[in-house]
Amino acid sequence: MIDLVTLGESMALFTARRTGLLRHARDFGLGVGGAESNLAIGVSRLGRSAAWIGRVGADEFGELLRSTLSGEGVDVRGMIVDPEAPTGLMVKSRRTVELVDVRYYRSGSAGSRLRPADLDLTLIRSARVLHVTGITLALSASAAETVHAAVAEARAAGVTVSMDVNYRRALWSPDEASASLRKIVSSADVLFATEAEARLLVEGEDAAALADALSALGPRHVLVKRGPLGAVELSDGVVRHAEPYRVTELDPVGAGDAFAAGWLAETLEGATPERRLATACAAGAFAVTSDGDWESLPHRADLALLHPTDAVTR
Repeated sequence: MIDLVTLGESMALFTARRTGLLRHARDFGLGVGGAESNLAIGVSRLGRSAAWIGRVGADEFGELLRSTLSGEGVDVRGMIVDPEAPTGLMVKSRRTVELVDVRYYRSGSAGSRLRPADLDLTLIRSARVLHVTGITLALSASAAETVHAAVAEARAAGVTVSMDVNYRRALWSPDEASASLRKIVSSADVLFATEAEARLLVEGEDAAALADALSALGPRHVLVKRGPLGAVELSDGVVRHAEPYRVTELDPVGAGDAFAAGWLAETLEGATPERRLATACAAGAFAVTSDGDWESLPHRADLALLHPTDAVTR
């Protein structure tokens, strides 16, 4: 049995090493990124097993994805090499010190060609949690069909379904997203959304009201991520507020994936509601403390570092 299975597109990530207009960049770092694979790595680092299903190209970037995920302990048996399409690309830069710009080059990519026949149904049926995102729904018609097929399979097998809205405006309009997302949200047991993402689906004056409205759509657990303001969780009718950790932010990308990974990992551990929410916030805080989409995701031993007794570890 695997603890968590997720599916979607992961891409090669080029990060400009200088701040300013991308046209002036000459040096780039090479890595990987993708909401679902970020989450799988986060869950793995916190001691639970995770598997990722998706397509990559028959290229060096695809091999980079395989070696990176497997090196982080993620099960990649569901990774399919597509000989007819390339691995997608992301380019990340800083226009200013405070503003991060991410551009995607994924049209016609291997990941966008994901289809229901790619699913390892045995893997999904044996999981404790299936995690999906709105990104995969927006990639293509076949990718959306794959999400629906995976969710249907999970529900039939009694597997918990987790959903992160993860709205990407470059992929679809708010109206398109709202209609498509509602179909999955109604089948989800756990839902993650920012306040802005929540308002694509419901109305509410504040995070608690939004959580209540989202819960009415079906999810048993709703988590509204508020970034530097913390988070609100509504689970089984009980509202909990989490205060943020105060850290120096270097790169905000991946914080939401880290938050969800922390909450799901603790849920798989059987942790108390208070602990799972605290770990989710801690993981999100760690994610922004260095460059990279997943590199700062914490291991369990790291969580204590947010309460240091000394600025120097010797």
